[in-house]
Amino acid sequence: MRATQSIQKSYTDKRRQPLEFEAGDHVFLRVTLAIGIGRAIKSRKLTPIFVGPYQILGRIGTTAYEIALPPHLANLHNVFHVPQLRKYVASPSHVLESDDIQIREDLTMNTGPVRILDSQVKKLRAKEIRMVKVLWDDVTQEMTWEMEDCMKQSYPHLFPSKFKF
Repeated sequence: MRATQSIQKSYTDKRRQPLEFEAGDHVFLRVTLAIGIGRAIKSRKLTPIFVGPYQILGRIGTTAYEIALPPHLANLHNVFHVPQLRKYVASPSHVLESDDIQIREDLTMNTGPVRILDSQVKKLRAKEIRMVKVLWDDVTQEMTWEMEDCMKQSYPHLFPSKFKF
């Protein structure tokens, strides 16, 4: 039994690398329900295994690190044990190009429909609802079905006026 344990220990020791980080490094944080991050994230159905990357602020003891967390995770304690961290390797492919978005002073942005693509009539038991398919963005091809009455009130320029003779 001891011989087997010794072989397993030597096998594990050869492949185990101690994780050490420095202040300023970036790490991913493991999402588990035990540490509360899973409860802090709103969407649970498609929750990722790791979130981040987050910057390390400093080392606390031999196996814990203090991490700069974003505001939506502010209810968590910002010190994490090494097994909860995964090293982030920077890559140019991770850099996202920002879109040229105009933001107002009240931190809202002006978006509107580009054009109407299609229309249909939804038949319920007692009434009919006219729906239109609206293209919101040419770049992302984002489209939704909206009620025609609401769209006519909000965006009358999208509907051609009917001439009466």
